Amino acid sequence: MGPMKRRVWTTVTKVFDLVLLIISFGVATLPHLAAGGLVSFAQFLQIRIKLQNFVIFLALLWLWHIIFGMLKLYGSKRLTRRRAEAFDVVKATSLCALTLLLGSYLLGFRMVTPKFVAIFWGFSTCAAVATRVIVRTWLRRLRMHGRDSRNMLIVGSNQRAIEFTKMIQSNPELGYRIIGFADDAWAGSEELRKHGWSLVCNLEELGGFLRRSVVDEVVIAVPMRSFHDDASEIAAMCEQQGIMVRVLSDLFNLKIRPPMAEEFEGSPLITHYSGIEEGWPIVVKRIIDFTASTLLLIAVAPVLLVTAILIKLTSPGPVFFVQKRIGLNKRTFAIYKFRTMVLDAEQKLGEIEHLNEVSGPVFKIKNDPRLTPVGKFLRKTSIDELPQLFNVLSGDMSLVGPRPLQLRDYELFTEAGEDWQRCRFSVRPGITCLWQVNGRSLLPFHKWMELDLQYVRNWSLWLDLQILAKTIPAVLRGSGAA
Repeated sequence: MGPMKRRVWTTVTKVFDLVLLIISFGVATLPHLAAGGLVSFAQFLQIRIKLQNFVIFLALLWLWHIIFGMLKLYGSKRLTRRRAEAFDVVKATSLCALTLLLGSYLLGFRMVTPKFVAIFWGFSTCAAVATRVIVRTWLRRLRMHGRDSRNMLIVGSNQRAIEFTKMIQSNPELGYRIIGFADDAWAGSEELRKHGWSLVCNLEELGGFLRRSVVDEVVIAVPMRSFHDDASEIAAMCEQQGIMVRVLSDLFNLKIRPPMAEEFEGSPLITHYSGIEEGWPIVVKRIIDFTASTLLLIAVAPVLLVTAILIKLTSPGPVFFVQKRIGLNKRTFAIYKFRTMVLDAEQKLGEIEHLNEVSGPVFKIKNDPRLTPVGKFLRKTSIDELPQLFNVLSGDMSLVGPRPLQLRDYELFTEAGEDWQRCRFSVRPGITCLWQVNGRSLLPFHKWMELDLQYVRNWSLWLDLQILAKTIPAVLRGSGAA
């Protein structure tokens, strides 16, 4: 699809989305109209629209357009998976629905009830996703038959370039035709011939090749460290000739998360999130943490009060145990727990450190002599962890995340192994985690770290909900508690 056709297609899509919004709004008003009884066509034409309502509706159209554009729903989606595009559409319609609900609450728009918003969201989401899936399926079938195809030239002949080319050719519905590779001859060029490909020109001849050949896209896959000047010159050359340039941005071969393109004040950036990627899911996670911790603190207030009284009556010392822990990006914070040990437990640690029953820098023993009688019960039932809800409320912790390490344990990390274990500090620590629901203290230290890394790599709101659901039976069983 050429630049002119793309602009026309984008404009048509934007207009269609605005029409879809109007239809969705109309569908959502049907139950409201039905409640007032049927009206004739003449009566319908005589309905007066208040200026306020008209202005709100125009504002909604404008916001719809802004939100869809912000989520890049009008850019080229040729290399984007259908599921990813559908997910972006759901995010966009959800934001529009929430904006509508909030606006109606602030402005007193009585017709826009939660039921109205639910119908609006459901219809607009289904319609927008369905139309995009239909259009994408139609375009893919056209491309399978050679229509809307694009000629792609790969600059570079290393293993990354070969793997990328294999992926492109294994998806013929994308409509790409690899016309060849541009690179200087080297020992690795033999790998191209094994796959039936060849070098169409070297880097010095690339300018002439682009001038006399039909090239729609150029993919730069040369090593940026040693070919930075060449890559810059090639990109500028393509820009002059109006040829689209793509860059294999996996510059550092990082494993945890793929890179993403960002922009700050006009400066393009390639960002690698080693921890949980920032965005609306993180906002939702924080909202869940704040809301749930507030409700839980209210619900367990009687338990907190009774526990505090029992601790005070059965052993000398404060009710709460406050200790410095390592949090997000190795920032320290004060964690709150009910005190389960004798007052001088920290000083007695050296006397029993040789009894440690777990590997690695952490210290745990099943029958710790420093525990008070009440403390043993609190540990077994995990009631001692309840004050950490205050840490969740303040934002130092989350309901779900890697358990925060003590300063002593962190200082021994150098002796424990490799730096990959420190990736756990890239996310906010939590009250419960994969370790908690998979054996707790029974697991060796290296397995604990592996589960934390697994959480960081595979994090999603759904994973958090699964862990929370598994935490309750794990606590009730008391398995692995120490």
